Amino acid sequence: MSDTEVASGPTGPGSVRARTLNAYVWRTARPMMGVAARTPVVGPAALTMVRPALNTSLSAISPVPRGTRTTPVRARHRGGQVRGEWVHQAERFGGRIPDPSDGRSILYYLHGSGYLICSPRTHRGLVARLTRRAGIGAFSLDYRLGPRHRFPAGGDDAVRGYRWLLQQGFAPEQIIVAGDSAGGHLAQDLIAANHGDGVPQPRAMLLFSPLYDPTFDIACALERSGVRDPHIDAAAARRLLRLYTGDADPDHPRMRVQLTPDMALPDTLIQYGAREVMAGDARAIHANLLAAGGTSTLQQWPGQGHVFQMFPYFTPESRKAVREAKDFIDTQLA
Repeated sequence: MSDTEVASGPTGPGSVRARTLNAYVWRTARPMMGVAARTPVVGPAALTMVRPALNTSLSAISPVPRGTRTTPVRARHRGGQVRGEWVHQAERFGGRIPDPSDGRSILYYLHGSGYLICSPRTHRGLVARLTRRAGIGAFSLDYRLGPRHRFPAGGDDAVRGYRWLLQQGFAPEQIIVAGDSAGGHLAQDLIAANHGDGVPQPRAMLLFSPLYDPTFDIACALERSGVRDPHIDAAAARRLLRLYTGDADPDHPRMRVQLTPDMALPDTLIQYGAREVMAGDARAIHANLLAAGGTSTLQQWPGQGHVFQMFPYFTPESRKAVREAKDFIDTQLA
């Protein structure tokens, strides 16, 4: 594999719409984020109460394309549960779920949001847009969340979900792993687990605003340097993440996942917003992939916040970034 960096993405400050949106979010949401950073972290009971409303709001502003079908999955695999949903297009599959025997690839999607909120439903629109043009289906994993479940429950579920797909008959080269934010962290953990267990790696990996450091030290340092994310207060996010990570050792190999030259690493595309405090995490993952001998394309999108790809009606950059991601998928399929 190549060890050269391919950096791409648009230049400039971002669109007028993006700048306007960021300014509005900054004025309205930033004061609340500051209060959250200075007050005791929300308790497990309160988080459980507000999570449905948050998820419903996110689903409403990330629309699902017409013709999208979903099929829920509840299965057992190796002593644990696999939960999630198939996302597929009616005109492509005739209402059927993806079948490994037809030779088509699938997207294995791992959603983000700090190991605490979101679900396959909140990310259904993004997953459908990513797969629609390529004519493939996706399996979106519904992994266990904090605070009820603690580290590394989500990672265990992500590994189990991948092994379940292999058991269904999908070949590793048919699977493209994708994830955003915490889902990006799960994707790295999956790659390391596959290597450790001698399981073949997926064909490729697609990451949006991925998390590398669950302690949020990198993000907090970037915020202290002057980066002002319109969507995330790093100090508040750090406190919330602890509802999942608990007292886990920051140096645990499944916290900051290390990729090494002896691993068979999938070709990777990483996209992040230039205004987000997790930009350092994306750059760290990219550097780790290159140092381990992998191939990684890093795209910085000016004027954008965290996982901007989810919201196609907000900024033109969202739609353009998803098109770039689709092109990456098409290249892998070719």
